[in-house]
Amino acid sequence: MDNAELWAGLPTLEEPPGEDGATPDVWDDPIPLTGRRELPPFPAHVFPTWLEEFVAAVAEETQTPVDLAGSVALAVLATAAGGRSVVQVRGNWREPTNLYTVVALPPGNRKTAVFTLLTDPLYEAEEQLKAAMRPVIVEAELTARLAQETADKAAAKAASADADKRQEMVATAVGLAQTADTLTVPAEPVLLADDSTPETVTSLMAEQGGRLSVMSDEGGIFDIIAGRYSGSPNMEVFLKGHAGGRLRVNRQTRREYIDAPALTMGLAVQPEVLQAIGKIKGAKGRGLLGRFLYSLPKSTVGYRKTITDPVPEQTAATYKARVIDLTLSLAGWTDPALIQLSPEADTVLIAYQDRVEPQLQARGGKLGDITDWAGKLAGATARMAALLHLAEHGGNGYAHPVTAATMTAAIELGEYYTTHALAVFDAMGADPTVARARSVLDAMRDNRWQDVSRRDVFTVLSRSEVPTVADLEPALALLEDHGYLRSYQPERTGKRGRPPAPRLRAHPALHDGGR
Repeated sequence: MDNAELWAGLPTLEEPPGEDGATPDVWDDPIPLTGRRELPPFPAHVFPTWLEEFVAAVAEETQTPVDLAGSVALAVLATAAGGRSVVQVRGNWREPTNLYTVVALPPGNRKTAVFTLLTDPLYEAEEQLKAAMRPVIVEAELTARLAQETADKAAAKAASADADKRQEMVATAVGLAQTADTLTVPAEPVLLADDSTPETVTSLMAEQGGRLSVMSDEGGIFDIIAGRYSGSPNMEVFLKGHAGGRLRVNRQTRREYIDAPALTMGLAVQPEVLQAIGKIKGAKGRGLLGRFLYSLPKSTVGYRKTITDPVPEQTAATYKARVIDLTLSLAGWTDPALIQLSPEADTVLIAYQDRVEPQLQARGGKLGDITDWAGKLAGATARMAALLHLAEHGGNGYAHPVTAATMTAAIELGEYYTTHALAVFDAMGADPTVARARSVLDAMRDNRWQDVSRRDVFTVLSRSEVPTVADLEPALALLEDHGYLRSYQPERTGKRGRPPAPRLRAHPALHDGGR
């Protein structure tokens, strides 16, 4: 059966047609679909000027939503500072400064270009750290090798020594062996990793003093967490790497202990990936989903300028210098730099916590359905405040307390991510029929259709979202149930041939500019 036959056999409303064969023009107000959230744009103005200007310039040159560059910029700051600084909130409450951010955009949104522009200074900082460490590594390797050779020679001599000298020589050999065993060779500095297995992430973090950043413009890391290689979800390092909980892994070949892991993740994925991660076994129950700051910006594809303004050289040079300086200035800290809140900043944060808390109520609370995420909001806000503070003051930010203005800026970021998180968690549990119905409504409004065929509606929709006519029909039925559309059977224009396919008539609000 072809599409014409399928459409011709579809049910229509049992209403008397008007003179043109359409249903009458008396319409009640449509019943809203489950609410589509109006998502705010990324508030780049909360950044220090040097970072705000660079984020805006990247968005302009690449013609991408500022949300993408803004969220990646936060991950860049967290890469520079994570594991080397903590923020003292109050009492025994401290937060590390690493973050998990994820931006969802369809293909073709130049995610790679944005990632490259934002992360290049981190790779340069990593190369500078490696260059500074090479002489230290060479010296340590030589010292360790000589110590081991000396211990081996002493052991050989002790083994062949006369009985009266053996005990003394064995003691000497044991001492030399113990000394050799205490000598370690520092690992080559690594700041960033791509989509890596949990085992690789754990090993790298152990080598790097507990810090690492996974930055990727793909969503492969979620496939790995879900068990692409192991066959079952493996998220322990990603849970503890965010919270800073002690991580101990015992393997047949080695044991790895990380007392205060600090993992940062800056990711950009396709929207479908967010729905998929919601289905990872244990991801919600164990709190993995609650650790990410989500951004779901509107795609600019189809609205982009061909000729754009490149990032100004001075803006790029300032960004590069500031990121490298922050990274290098904190890299040598073994005990993390302690970022303090001013009393005024703490007062602002307390007021925010008091405002958020009632929203967590299971019955009627705005955030009652996402308490796993929202319960971490205050901590995430404190982390972002510390990062904004370090972006402003650089590596000596520990010498100045976080101000009330900086905390207010971090709260604005928290509000942005809260709205987007609500939309993302809606999508994770969403019925695809509702999503397709919304796309149909968008098409009706954009084309200002009053009367349209199913074929025309199907033609303008994305095949990735609506692969077949059969996938479209439940969405149309839902829109009819909600009063947005009416299906009617046009009159025959002749006695021969197939009857005309049913058509759709749109609620006047759709083509008169209403919602």
